[in-house]
Amino acid sequence: MNSMMEHNGTMRKALEGDINAFQDLFKGFQSQLKSYLYRLTANRNDAEDLTHDTFIKAFDKLSTFKAEATLKTWVFQIATNLAYNELRKRKRWTPDVSEKAKKLVLESEELQSMLSEINSGSPSGAYDIREHVDTCFTCVAKNLPIENQVAVLLKDVYGFAVDEIAQILDKTSGVAKYLLQDGRKVMTDVFEERCALVSKQGVCHQCSELNGWFNPRQNQQEALMKVDLVKGSTKYDREQLYEMRALLVSSIDPLQSTGHVLQEALLACNSRAMGQHSNS
Repeated sequence: MNSMMEHNGTMRKALEGDINAFQDLFKGFQSQLKSYLYRLTANRNDAEDLTHDTFIKAFDKLSTFKAEATLKTWVFQIATNLAYNELRKRKRWTPDVSEKAKKLVLESEELQSMLSEINSGSPSGAYDIREHVDTCFTCVAKNLPIENQVAVLLKDVYGFAVDEIAQILDKTSGVAKYLLQDGRKVMTDVFEERCALVSKQGVCHQCSELNGWFNPRQNQQEALMKVDLVKGSTKYDREQLYEMRALLVSSIDPLQSTGHVLQEALLACNSRAMGQHSNS
């Protein structure tokens, strides 16, 4: 009860124009918002800029907040609109982005040196397969139209309800549910066709190849078997494997993980392979 009263008091101050009060409210979901924007854009600087712009715009428009939804949902709607305006200028990624990025790195001593130096010299440059599965989820999600990508991330990674997603996207609940189901199907198809972690038909071996590069003394199969996704691959169907991926992803903050600097560099290589120059 006291915390609710305190929240209401802080909201009242924010509505009266107290930016410090609004900042206190914003901090309650800021890290989640920033990681969401990072997964949408695949770029830390873009995520930080959009988070800042969202804060400014939300505070400026706070008088229009009618409490028909939570403040968090309302702010995520503003952030999503800002991200949409940026992302619609860019081409969608393709399922073979990892192969294109691999070719790019193999042809560039500069990129190889950069990745090796990050891995050996950065305190957040460790390679972990779990974190790379998270990065891969981001890359595959970027194969989707923006609205599907938003629906998948909000529901399966950040736990928003379908009605909240509908408000964020300014759609009906029926449309939001369709966007979610369609996005999941496309991602599940891509994973089934490409991911060699769980499918003998998969063509992408990036997780094990990178583990072999960055952890040459570590047994690759041993490292793979630490991932529940791999251990369950023989007894779960593809939808269940997708759910396991999403559960793993939801447990990781891609901006704070033990290997986030290395994963950011790998995402930057993917962006370059897609013809997008990274701002990082």
